[in-house]
Amino acid sequence: MNSVVCISQVPDTESRIKIASDGKKIDETGLKFIVSPYDEFALEAAIRLKEAKGGEVTVISFGPDRVAQALRECLARGATRALHIKGDATAADSLGVARVLAAAIKTLTYDLIFTGKLGVGTDSALVGPMLAELLDLPQINVVTKLEVGDGKLTAHREIEGSEEVIESSIPALITAQKGLNEPRYASLKGIMAAKKIAIATQTLQDLGLSDLDIYGRGVKLISLEMPPEKSAGKKIEASDPVAAAKEIVAYIRDVAKAI
Repeated sequence: MNSVVCISQVPDTESRIKIASDGKKIDETGLKFIVSPYDEFALEAAIRLKEAKGGEVTVISFGPDRVAQALRECLARGATRALHIKGDATAADSLGVARVLAAAIKTLTYDLIFTGKLGVGTDSALVGPMLAELLDLPQINVVTKLEVGDGKLTAHREIEGSEEVIESSIPALITAQKGLNEPRYASLKGIMAAKKIAIATQTLQDLGLSDLDIYGRGVKLISLEMPPEKSAGKKIEASDPVAAAKEIVAYIRDVAKAI
């Protein structure tokens, strides 16, 4: 059972983000980068399939030189191969990223493709579905439980407070949701083994793509802005519950204008 896992490298979710001087990207100075959390669920699902059924797990990422660190971490956790497509992923829209990944995946042999449901930071949740369309594959998104048999799979996904169960043929693309599994940490043995695995690299040109295919097509980034500072809260001083309730209602109606 060969799996391909597409990962993105994102700033640590505990990082304090600053906007760069050009106003169009974040300032990466001093930032710690990690594998996008939802991609960790995707990676763990692929590794468990490899352990249960054999095969290989290939991790792919599109981005600058620092992406090699994230790929190396995935190898330490149990992936068997890694491919780094070099380029400025932050300058590409979701369709551009999907085009890059699709071109790389077409050169591989696979049964399943995994991605996280979204990349933390952009939160667009578009790359996975677009990738499936470009590869002409069935797709099941935000999966919380997965069972893989001979030539088919059964996936569970949460929908509006309920659960949907879908069967699909293989090959297929799965986007992982929190709850699918509990991602493992890299062991010392895995870290040492990962150091011996060469990370393959490719450029857009290697994949038969040009900058025009990837950058500046459907979406153009105009500027980034930090969210406005939160205003101070209001403390209700009334000790009597009835009086406090009246004061809260008056505030919501007269000040917040919510009712």
